[in-house]
Amino acid sequence: MAKNKKSNTTKKAVDYIDRKKVLKRKHRAGFMLNDKELEAVDAYCKKYKIDNKSKFMRETVLRYVMEQFLEDYPTLFEKQDLDRLRV
Repeated sequence: MAKNKKSNTTKKAVDYIDRKKVLKRKHRAGFMLNDKELEAVDAYCKKYKIDNKSKFMRETVLRYVMEQFLEDYPTLFEKQDLDRLRV
């Protein structure tokens, strides 16, 4: 039942390449900032030593989106009912 080590490695390489193709960013999204907003982002990036602003913005937006999805996830009870149950 021993697998050929070479074929296993090749499959991993193919899986990695396929994953990279699926995760490749090919859709552009942009937005504008005013002077004060840009100043705030620059100060934040400098303070927290963020070199890649694009990655920072993408992760920040997606974190908010995912949190909202989790918050809006359908439940068995209405939000008001759940709020009343919390102590």
